Amino acid sequence: MPNKAEQSNFREDEHIVENKNLSITEALIPVFALVAMLAYNVFVFGDDALSGSNQFILLMGGAVAAIVGFFNKVSYQQMIDEVAENVKSTTGALLILLMVGALSGTWLVSGIIPAMIYYGLQILNPTIFLAACVVICAIISVATGSSWTTAATVGIALIGIGDALDISLGMTAGAVLSGAYFGDKMSPLSDTTNLAPAMAGGDLFSHIRYMAYTTIPTIAVTLIVFIILGFTIDTSGEADTSSILTNIGATFNINAWLFIVPLVVIGLIVKKAPPLLALLIGTLLAGVFALIFQPEIIAAIGGGTELTFETAYKGILNAITVDTEIATSDPALNDLFSSGGMSGMLGTIWLIVCAMVFGGIMDGIGALERITESLLKMAKTTFGLFASTVGSCLALNVTASDQYLAIVVPGKMFAKAYKDRGLAPENLSRSLEDSGTVTSVLVPWNTCGAYHSGVLGVGVAEYGIYAVFNWLSPFMTLLFAALHIKIKQLTTSTSE
Repeated sequence: MPNKAEQSNFREDEHIVENKNLSITEALIPVFALVAMLAYNVFVFGDDALSGSNQFILLMGGAVAAIVGFFNKVSYQQMIDEVAENVKSTTGALLILLMVGALSGTWLVSGIIPAMIYYGLQILNPTIFLAACVVICAIISVATGSSWTTAATVGIALIGIGDALDISLGMTAGAVLSGAYFGDKMSPLSDTTNLAPAMAGGDLFSHIRYMAYTTIPTIAVTLIVFIILGFTIDTSGEADTSSILTNIGATFNINAWLFIVPLVVIGLIVKKAPPLLALLIGTLLAGVFALIFQPEIIAAIGGGTELTFETAYKGILNAITVDTEIATSDPALNDLFSSGGMSGMLGTIWLIVCAMVFGGIMDGIGALERITESLLKMAKTTFGLFASTVGSCLALNVTASDQYLAIVVPGKMFAKAYKDRGLAPENLSRSLEDSGTVTSVLVPWNTCGAYHSGVLGVGVAEYGIYAVFNWLSPFMTLLFAALHIKIKQLTTSTSE
């Protein structure tokens, strides 16, 4: 049987409504309508689709599902009750998201994130430049939880350095994105890393631990590929990061003591402390370190020139709750040294709530039961179920053009199918990230592909083959499924 921590991830009364009168065609109408509306919406709004229009489209998809339900004599109250249950089930995930925002704010103002960047940039060497790009971007992306921020800041700098060394821009961009998306997947600060277990019905840190089984071998293969490439290409010039390092050192008090905070949080995670507790301790401890090591920054954020009780209080609370920007003489670093705090997570929370509305109505009319029933008939084996999940994520990245929706829609649709197979939710959340999160950057018209191509100045077709981590990840999760490696069962308490 699952242990108490695992049991807490499931609603005791969780059920999928059955509706014998609903056909598979009717059940799929809201899905096709949603995908079509999302595809057009992303086409019109581009990157801004995540600012709210995609969330409203999810509600419109729910409206289509409700119409289908009314035609099949499903009551309005039944649909609303299922929506309420769905939203209730995400309470823990929503609170964790808010705490993740708080953590990112204090880790920035305390100098923890800048210290990671500062020390990371110093490992550059022309011979192992590409592998170093992977490592640097991985470190920064784990620290920030954002592949977009990593690519738009240090990624641009590395592209410039690679160009100066006469290294293919496609290779450099592929290395940058491989590292950035490794960090995006594995960081508890990442919105997709929070979104996947929320959709699958799992726990954030269990998801990260379980995802490591496929992610570590994938990044290891990626590093080997780039090390080999590094020894087969000719480089010239010199990798100069002195300007960036000088600016970081002039803005923050950088020292190794700052790493105590992330080490404490990692220790709590390893000891399986409750996620909210680990994040809260990490936030408060970073706040204390900010007062000790970055008093001038805290005073400025608090609206003063000197550190007093009032400016300290306001500075820490501002870093935790609202947008915080720390100015340097380097515009690229200014973009990196910014955090949205708890308020910066509201967009993702909004997305989750709207997704739960769509999923709740789909559940209420019996569509999820009908779809999962059909999926289980097609997926005769455990591997077939994993393959169906991967295929659905890839299809949505291509059609809906958004990585969040490639996680949300399959996550909600497949959750019951995995449970019926006796598979723990970590299997689904891992598959969602291995196929939904990382492959979005390989689609030119996907918001991620369009963004990174524009920011780095390198076409998707040019960097695609070198984004080894991104295209290898889905194959790795399928390999584990085919060989039945680390496929966690609901009825197993200790082994995975």
